[in-house]
Amino acid sequence: MGYTLQYGQVYHYIPYLLGGAWISLQIAFLCFCGGIAIGMLNAVALAFGNRLAAGVARAYVTFFTNTPGLVQIYFIYYALPDLHIVLDSVHAVVLGITLNAGGYLALILRSGFLSVPVNEIDAGVTLGMTRLMLLRYVIVPHMIGVLYPAIGNKFILMVLGTAVAGVFGVEDLMGRTINANAESFRSIELLSITAAIYVAMTICATIALSGVGMALLRRRVRFAG
Repeated sequence: MGYTLQYGQVYHYIPYLLGGAWISLQIAFLCFCGGIAIGMLNAVALAFGNRLAAGVARAYVTFFTNTPGLVQIYFIYYALPDLHIVLDSVHAVVLGITLNAGGYLALILRSGFLSVPVNEIDAGVTLGMTRLMLLRYVIVPHMIGVLYPAIGNKFILMVLGTAVAGVFGVEDLMGRTINANAESFRSIELLSITAAIYVAMTICATIALSGVGMALLRRRVRFAG
């Protein structure tokens, strides 16, 4: 029996799906900011910390970059209640994605610290700069120029990665697609529209990130994809 496309039966879901897309972007941005904070702490520990701090950071990065993000969220949502730590689906997803992003961003930021030429730091020390001044005027400007494309690409991947939230009942784009499909049973039409919205989201994110990069770096920044 052939399948006949009937987009007319699902067009009325588009505003509903777009609302979910906005929730997906909010989740991605919140998790990205949290991931940057966690990643920076771990990157500093890996690059400049003592043996204990570096060991803890290395263990964190190894765990969160070598286990699936979906498994991590499942653990938070389903296993932690056995320890009397109960989170609703939204908080569990946000926490899981944030912790996972922190591991990957730690490696990105660590490479930024290590990319700063030693002679630039030596020159700053010679000029009498304090550690804070070195960080503000030498290390951070160099890191932004080197790492901005990689960090931007990570954010774009996180926008797409928010799709796992739908598995836990969060009404993001994928979650609303699942709900709409349960009502209409038009999987091909709904999933193709959802895919198009994800493409539009990543294009908009890329344009926005390129604009920010142009303002910060005074040059065009190219992202993957």
